Amino acid sequence: MVKGVQIHSKVAPQAQAEILTDPALEFLAALHRTFESTRQSLLVAREDAQRRYDAGVPLDFPTETAHIRAEPSWHCAPPAPGLEDRRVEITGPTDRKMVINALNSGAKTFMADFEDSSAPTFANLLNGQINLRDAILRKIDFESNGKQYKLSAKPATLIVRPRGWHLDEPRVTIDNTPISGSIFDFALFFFHNAKALVDSGRGPYFYLPKMEHYLEARLWNDIFLFAQSYVGLPHNTIRATVLIETLPAAFQMEEILFELRNHSSGLNCGRWDYIFSFIKKRRADRSAVLPDRKDVTMTVGFMDSYVRLLIQTCHKRKVAAMGGMSAQIPIKDDPKANEIAMNKVRADKLREVTAGHDGTWIAHPLINKIAREVFDEHMLGPNQYHVLRSEVRVTAADLLDTKVPGKITVDGVRENISTSLAYTASWIGGNGCIPYNYLMEDAATAEITRVQLWQWVKYGSRIESGQPITLEYIDGLIAELAPGIKKLAPGVKEEHVKVAVEYLKGQIRREWPSEFLTSDLMPYLAIADGVDPAWQKAVL
Repeated sequence: MVKGVQIHSKVAPQAQAEILTDPALEFLAALHRTFESTRQSLLVAREDAQRRYDAGVPLDFPTETAHIRAEPSWHCAPPAPGLEDRRVEITGPTDRKMVINALNSGAKTFMADFEDSSAPTFANLLNGQINLRDAILRKIDFESNGKQYKLSAKPATLIVRPRGWHLDEPRVTIDNTPISGSIFDFALFFFHNAKALVDSGRGPYFYLPKMEHYLEARLWNDIFLFAQSYVGLPHNTIRATVLIETLPAAFQMEEILFELRNHSSGLNCGRWDYIFSFIKKRRADRSAVLPDRKDVTMTVGFMDSYVRLLIQTCHKRKVAAMGGMSAQIPIKDDPKANEIAMNKVRADKLREVTAGHDGTWIAHPLINKIAREVFDEHMLGPNQYHVLRSEVRVTAADLLDTKVPGKITVDGVRENISTSLAYTASWIGGNGCIPYNYLMEDAATAEITRVQLWQWVKYGSRIESGQPITLEYIDGLIAELAPGIKKLAPGVKEEHVKVAVEYLKGQIRREWPSEFLTSDLMPYLAIADGVDPAWQKAVL
């Protein structure tokens, strides 16, 4: 073992042997010892910023970086090989079948996700690394019910999303401190695959989630420089797309691009996490109460402003402005309902391409054809960098506009409760992405349900009939809906539903909601991974 590095789980021993090699652990240790103190200081800065928001200090564009926004001459790096045309990107977790199907889907790229659509059990993380390595080496295959799955001749370009800065990896400690989940996911993929990717004519490409400040982007850039030097790759080989999925980041898009400019491949409208962040960051603002989740669409004021600013910013700096995810999935047993759902997808993709986006996200291979047809019809070339949106003028007030048409309904409250319980129970059981009520739910959408319920209780909101949303009202609905969760989300265990119930009841009673449900629930995965409870108590 590498000095100072401890592995606190014995699951997936073969994957551990292949991925957690001594050279890889030495690389992890070097990154941790160099950058962990900076990560911790940035997380503290997030807490300080939240206290300012709670005190009524409004979000605004940073004054100290006005010169960066005003300077027209700087641009980001040109598109790297395989990223010139990104009109359809498929996303999903890193299990073996998903990796093969996504790479074979016909989409331009595949965003392999260690974050919101994956429950980070140690086995999921390590086997995911194995699956991506095997795909890069073109030796991945899979058999299910007599059907063989193999990689096609021209698979999609691979992009990897590590976990966010807020998450620790509790099964690995360095000098008795848990390593960052971000560094763990990034480092193992980069160490084992960067040179093979370059040899194949591509490169190590990443999506970076949940940043809240341009200094967090600077940290990623410093890590990229360190990592490339460590393994002997030229600087600027890495490319990274940043998800703008927090409210503070929307005020710092240009600064984030500037920090990553030699490694940047653009920004993405991470719409679901953005709605979650909009509620969470404005938790002390009674005027920021939103209606039913279904009513918070991409065409309401604050969401439309965010989209227009992102497209303008990216094209000003010559990088991709990526659209977001439509939550609809194919409905195989109801053609009429499927037609309605797919028409929603078409309308969403049409909105994106005509606004100037360079590509969009899908969650299911069968939606590739729909998205591709829309973008093919309206895009003149591999991207739309020429669509400068110079007419756009987005102010801080536009990004903070809380005027959202809609109501809080009984169905909206019930759906939020059911979704929260189903997803939480599934996540604890090791599944981070579930089809539910003909929508694809992941951690981001589940987070919206959690904080909306908290917000409605906190501010005494009423449903359209006039019924106040009280603790007792929510408790009653939880008691009514919980027994049916196992039928609605097949595979979840009764004990996990009980945990989900207690978690949701606890959340709606808090003064402020927890930052992330994934951080709260990580100890349950650690227990499943065989981590010593006494050690968990000390570090989690």
